[in-house]
Amino acid sequence: MRKRKMAEFDLIETFFNQQKQNRNDVIIGIGDDCAVTYIPHNQQLAITTDTLVSGVHFPENTSAYDIGYKSLAVNLSDLAAMGATPAWATLALTLPDENTAWLTEFSRGFFALANQYDMQLIGGDTTRGPLTITITAHGFLPKQHALLRSGAKPNDLIYVTNQLGDAGLALLFLQKKISLSPNNQNAALTKLNRPEPQIEMGIQLRDMANAAIDISDGLAADLGHVLEKSHVGATLYVDQIPLSSALRESLPIDDAITLALTAGDDYELCFTISPEKEKLLANTNGTYTKIGVITAATGLNLQFSDGRKYHGNTKGYQHF
Repeated sequence: MRKRKMAEFDLIETFFNQQKQNRNDVIIGIGDDCAVTYIPHNQQLAITTDTLVSGVHFPENTSAYDIGYKSLAVNLSDLAAMGATPAWATLALTLPDENTAWLTEFSRGFFALANQYDMQLIGGDTTRGPLTITITAHGFLPKQHALLRSGAKPNDLIYVTNQLGDAGLALLFLQKKISLSPNNQNAALTKLNRPEPQIEMGIQLRDMANAAIDISDGLAADLGHVLEKSHVGATLYVDQIPLSSALRESLPIDDAITLALTAGDDYELCFTISPEKEKLLANTNGTYTKIGVITAATGLNLQFSDGRKYHGNTKGYQHF
């Protein structure tokens, strides 16, 4: 007997309207023409949208759980870069076919991260076509406390969180361009498929950092966006970029540095802070490394700590 196809609203009800997380600021969630929500007093709403396309933003054989997790994580990373606290999300899901096993795992990965940050899915859409996921995430900010790309000032110190380059290392492995030991393979694939949004660090930086951005397209490219918006330049010491043991063990150091500068998909934070406030970082919960300084002269100067110029690739991920 031929299996009955699941109607759109049955699909939504089965896989996306069973979240146990129900926020007090959601008046109407899934099931109506629009969601209706409250914005808390003295708060501003931060909104971000990201689209992930199969074969472009993740390998086609990526597990459904990891796709669900990462599709929300990349949006949360944008909220983190603004210093926002996550609140709600909408999901537009385009599917090539109805695959209940895939949907079960996708929703499990999505809600694992949503519940971690007390986020509620409040609406969206489903349709048939090539696998594409579009998520809009909403978060709250105290008024006039948003971290922006445009606030960097000469003499600011440049920092990044955690390590860079592991997602790029994983992609090289999946493309069969390199081999990795089992331990390094697991570490790199985890960074690629399940990045950890730096929400807590972003919130702590609200009254501390002058500018911030999340590293999605590569450190050189994303720092370049900060420099452009702030009308400043920077000297970045490439040998100070924090690299994981997996990256150092798997590639020559020059190749590892290039990957950290250009590969992207790290979803860490790059931020600038005045020397006077640098000591405040000691009171934050997070891992961070100083990698350079903002200059009045425009342009990005890449060099080693001993003064040698870096002549490698600086081109990050290109969306078109």
